Amino acid sequence: MTPRTGRLLVLAGVFICAACGLVYELELVALASYLIGDSVTQASVVLSVMVFAMGIGSLLAKRLRCRAAAGFGLVESALALVGGLSAMALYAAFAWTGDKGEVWEGGSRYLLVAFSLAIGLLIGAEVPLLMVLIQRIKRQDPSGAVSDLFAADYVGALVGGLAFPFLLLPLLGQLNGALITGAVNAVAGGALVFGLFRHDLSVRGRWALLVANVTVLGLLASAAVLVGDFEAAARRAVYGKDVRIAVHTDIQEVVLTGGRNKSLDLYVDGHLRVSGRDGRRYHRALVGPAMNGGRHARVLVLGGGDGLAAREVLRHPGVRRVDVVELDPGVVRLARRDPALSELNGQVYRDPRVRVVHADAFRWLRSPPRTYDVVISDLPDPVGTASAKLYSQEFYGLARRALAVGGRLAVHAGPVADRPRVFWTVEATLRAAGLLTEAYRVEGSSTDWGFVLAAGSPRPRPVLDQRRAAAPPPAGVMSAERTRVQGLDPSTLVHPRYAN
Repeated sequence: MTPRTGRLLVLAGVFICAACGLVYELELVALASYLIGDSVTQASVVLSVMVFAMGIGSLLAKRLRCRAAAGFGLVESALALVGGLSAMALYAAFAWTGDKGEVWEGGSRYLLVAFSLAIGLLIGAEVPLLMVLIQRIKRQDPSGAVSDLFAADYVGALVGGLAFPFLLLPLLGQLNGALITGAVNAVAGGALVFGLFRHDLSVRGRWALLVANVTVLGLLASAAVLVGDFEAAARRAVYGKDVRIAVHTDIQEVVLTGGRNKSLDLYVDGHLRVSGRDGRRYHRALVGPAMNGGRHARVLVLGGGDGLAAREVLRHPGVRRVDVVELDPGVVRLARRDPALSELNGQVYRDPRVRVVHADAFRWLRSPPRTYDVVISDLPDPVGTASAKLYSQEFYGLARRALAVGGRLAVHAGPVADRPRVFWTVEATLRAAGLLTEAYRVEGSSTDWGFVLAAGSPRPRPVLDQRRAAAPPPAGVMSAERTRVQGLDPSTLVHPRYAN
């Protein structure tokens, strides 16, 4: 083999290993954001810990320079094993230790840091060892060798970064994607060492490295075979034994538990969105005060793809049109077709007055086709970065623009008792957008829900004063004023204030 061919093969190995390393990083960020929430925090933890660990790994690699080939082979085997199994381990910690009160209640958070540290250490050791190996093929100026290595490394990172969201995640999912990436990493590292530098290894070293690679590939293959059963068992641990439907849409994971004879629960990305026990009380408290406050011929529902908010809207006479803006078509498809969920929402999507738009609510509000008498914001709690923009001052400014004269906006603002600062920040943000507000709450079987009724002008009719309201408030509705937190600043797009 000519030195030119050898250098190209080493750079190809750098390219593949760099792509695998970035995939591990993105897998940790994506899974942690889904399991733990707050994508900005999880990305910051993974990136900062991993970059720090890469520096430590580069320093530790000095001890392996005299045995660069064996060291690189073992580093790649360890990286393939740790990176390939990281997603399954993180999911297992979340499923079997989260929210159960044990010592390891925060197990998934600890493992996120541990895997970021371990993967960073191993990735950091790669380049110094590869620098030694490429110089053995053909001696060249160190600056030129470093330039070649980093060029291959950065291009590989680009390919890995693009392959993860557009290829691995949609086709294989998070668990299988990590396992396949680990297998590719192990094969690439082993092929490079055995193909170019086997004479640098002793006989014992060759056998040890061969056994290590075969063991790693065997473990990854076994995990790939069992990943379906593992995911089903973990899902039962998270959601209970009555899991009936679990689907990964293009946007999120949707799980239905229970059915017609049992309480139906709908989970979106691990968070309970609809409860058959409390769903009717929740949606009546959200929808009723706004609908009873005046005209309600045209109604806009932001979120609420499950159809339950639209069901409550249609209970009021005089409704001529209901527009539902839901980002995920998979949720609406499930609400249409699942017998138990469609029974719960009263077959609402068969009503000709209901029209569905699949779009991001923020973008859609920037150019609304018409104004509405009532706008219902039935969106996820504002505790993560992704949902924070839907509770921002800019978002409520757009919602206010969509209100007709005398129109009302009803907002689900999360539990009052558990997160009073979050709840009252929503109310402060609505006021900062120029809306007049009234905050109220209702208690469920396991938590309470906070809502804010808002209007531009005139002030909304008080929902808690039955003498002045157009209709009595829903049962259980009470004022939230006694929990008020004073002096809170509004949340904006560039300064979200809903930290958990």
